[in-house]
Amino acid sequence: MANILVVDDELGIRDLLSEILNDEGHSVDLAENATQARNARLDNVYDLVLLDIWMPDTDGVSLLKEWATSGMLNMPVIMMSGHATIDTAVEATRIGAFSFLEKPITMQKLLKAVEQGLARNNGNGVPAPAAGTQASSGAAQAARPAGGAPGLAVNGAAGAQATAVAPAPEVDQGPLAHQGFDLDRPLREARDGFEKAYFEFHLAREGGSMTRVAEKTGLERTHLYRKLRQLGVDLGRNKRS
Repeated sequence: MANILVVDDELGIRDLLSEILNDEGHSVDLAENATQARNARLDNVYDLVLLDIWMPDTDGVSLLKEWATSGMLNMPVIMMSGHATIDTAVEATRIGAFSFLEKPITMQKLLKAVEQGLARNNGNGVPAPAAGTQASSGAAQAARPAGGAPGLAVNGAAGAQATAVAPAPEVDQGPLAHQGFDLDRPLREARDGFEKAYFEFHLAREGGSMTRVAEKTGLERTHLYRKLRQLGVDLGRNKRS
C-alpha cells in the first residue's frame, strides 16, 4: 500500500499508530525524535509522514521547515499535537503541512486523514494546501478536542489488569480456566497470546455477541473484527451480531 513514517516521542502513540496502519496494509517506520526522523527521511522515500509537534530535541514545526527549505517536503505531512495553538497551526500550514490531527486521535479521523493525504500524493484529486488556504480548518481542528469522540488509547488488552480477565463465578470458561502463558518468549508473542485469551473469554461470556464484546472491551466494531482476525480467533463459534 503506502510507506508511512510516524514521528512521535511517546512510545504508546508510536506503537498504536503503527498497529492500526499495519492493519490497513501500510508499511510503517517509526522515529521517536527529529534526529531519527531526519535519518529515516534521508534513507527512505515516504508517501506520507505523521509528525508530532512537541518533541524533546527539535519540534515538529522546525523539522517541517527544514524539509521545506531543503526541498525534501515532497510528501504530505500530517501534524499531530495535544496542545497546538491556532498560531502553531497557521505556521505549519503556511510551511506546507497537509492537515492537523488533535490528540487524542480517533481511529476514524486517523484513517480519513491518511486516506486524504495519500490521495493527494497519488494525484487523485485532493489538492495540496496553498499557503494559508487550509489554515482556518486545520487550526480549528488543532485548537479543539476531537468532538468528544473516544481517542486512541494504548492497547487496552495488553494493559488490562489481571482482574479484567478473571472469570465471573457463573461463567463456565472450559479450557480458558486453565489458560497459562509462556513468558519465556518475545514480548509481542506473549502479548498476542494474552490478547487472544482475553477476547476469547469475552466472546464466550457474551455468547458471541460482537456488539457486547465491543462495548466491554472499548473497541470500535471494525477495529475489533480486524483485531480478532489478526489474532486468529475463531469467529465462527457462537457468533452473533
